[in-house]
Amino acid sequence: MRLARTLALLLCLTAGALVAKPAGIADFVRIKPSDVQWHDIPGGHGAQMATLAGDPTKPGLYVIRAKFPPHVMDFPHWHPNDRYVTVLQGTWYTGIGVVFDPKHAVALPPGSFMLHPARAPHWDGSAGDETVIVQIMGEGPGTTTAVDPSQPFWIEVSR
Repeated sequence: MRLARTLALLLCLTAGALVAKPAGIADFVRIKPSDVQWHDIPGGHGAQMATLAGDPTKPGLYVIRAKFPPHVMDFPHWHPNDRYVTVLQGTWYTGIGVVFDPKHAVALPPGSFMLHPARAPHWDGSAGDETVIVQIMGEGPGTTTAVDPSQPFWIEVSR
């Protein structure tokens, strides 16, 4: 009887060890481009967003992607915290300040990086014939505040 109890205890401990995550091993996240779950941005003229990690509406690190269809940009706005942006696809047109003028935008090709400092007004998007995808990392909550709330946030442009 004693041997049976000892064997049962060892069996339970072994099973628990196999199921438990080893100490110091983090949860890995793997997302292929085809697995990205895009969501339409309301009123965004076809612009979309996807959250890859974290939650931009809550405190903590987040990683999102934004997709701009051809000729769709946003008007001047700012964010409360720094945001780190990498261009993944297409040419992303960016401007700084409160004056929206796509003719003076800086074109950033794939692989480019831009820092949006906290509370710094800027505007960006696709001023060309191609879809643009950028990846954005930041510290939440990551809200967006329009410089001029009386203007529509999204606009279709030609350069």
